[in-house]
Amino acid sequence: MPCEADPETVEGELPGVLPSGLRAELIAFRRDLHMHPELGNREFRTTAAVRARLEKAGLRPRTLTNGTGLICDIGRDGASYAAAGRPVLALRADLDALPIPDTKTVPYRSTIPKMAHACGHDVHTTVVLGAGLVLADLAAQGLLPHPVRLIFQPAEEVLPGGALDAIECGALDGVGRILALHCDPKVEVGRIGLRAGAITSACDRLEVVLAGPGGHTARPHLTTDLVTAAARVATDVPALIARRADARSGLSVTWGRLETGHACNVIPQHAELGGTVRCLDLHTWRDAPDLVHAAVDEIATLHRAKSEINYVRGVPPVVNDPEVTGLLRRAMAARRGRYAVEDTEQSLGGEDFSWYLEHVPGAMARLGVRPVGDNTRRDLHCGDFDVDEEAIEVGVELFTAAALLDGNRM
Repeated sequence: MPCEADPETVEGELPGVLPSGLRAELIAFRRDLHMHPELGNREFRTTAAVRARLEKAGLRPRTLTNGTGLICDIGRDGASYAAAGRPVLALRADLDALPIPDTKTVPYRSTIPKMAHACGHDVHTTVVLGAGLVLADLAAQGLLPHPVRLIFQPAEEVLPGGALDAIECGALDGVGRILALHCDPKVEVGRIGLRAGAITSACDRLEVVLAGPGGHTARPHLTTDLVTAAARVATDVPALIARRADARSGLSVTWGRLETGHACNVIPQHAELGGTVRCLDLHTWRDAPDLVHAAVDEIATLHRAKSEINYVRGVPPVVNDPEVTGLLRRAMAARRGRYAVEDTEQSLGGEDFSWYLEHVPGAMARLGVRPVGDNTRRDLHCGDFDVDEEAIEVGVELFTAAALLDGNRM
């Protein structure tokens, strides 16, 4: 049950506590999504399910132009309200699943082969849906201070992220602040993790192709030794990057793939490396392609290899606005007490919520999903990932409290 609010943070009890009947419905809704995961830009069933429930509540959601994802305003028309000088608050969820098998044995495990909600997006979607339904009821009672926009975006897992499509479709028109949350299996259910400033990393994709004349391993001096060249690129490029960027930026290159050669006595003519570039600093991230290109070319040239680089821009870091982070802190204190908020560490994982923050201030909270007393180590993007479903109620009440507190801000 929610704890007593911190009297230093909120005066009086906030409305918008999740009714027990809706709580049960939301858990069932999340399990249905979990059983029917869909990959990025293919979330047609998920979009239809969210749309149907919003329309049942008398709301008027708008599907994004590519057929997946939704925008829905709660209360008065958000754009008109913003034009009057009061930008609306947006709540964002992501819809897509991952192309990995669900290895759990629960009744609601995925029914789709090699697809699973292994990152908690089914929870994110359910939380924003639940918050929207509660806020719609408050609006009908005249208790919602100003409109709130729900953003259900597709393709968070697909670079450079479905957030860009949502923004292009007008998701941020009239928005002054935006909130999101992300499941965190390291945080106990009933709690959230917050951090002002960079909370996630920029994430880009890097592919390198090396080429040169091959030959017999008995005569390496007549060849471009691509195995050695690839090995040196794999080891030396990250080392060079670490010395050519401010160490505080967290810029790093990590390889996940290196392929070359087919026989032990043949020096190949072709090598490929693939990896990611991550960074916690926005300004350094913008310089990262030039730094990486220069480092790869330098090492490749040293070993007489020709290099071809495909640097794919991903997402910038999520940089939480301090004031909006404070709003989430006050909202959680109002619902569960100030001790339900913990400081959280930076992550080198990428999140396309960052694209919204290029336009408006906002913040992302880490939603605790680890069952109380359970010390089993689970992580995101793993087939056995699951959550304590009490987290749905926590997320809904966090967002409704934030909407009420932000609406009373002048």
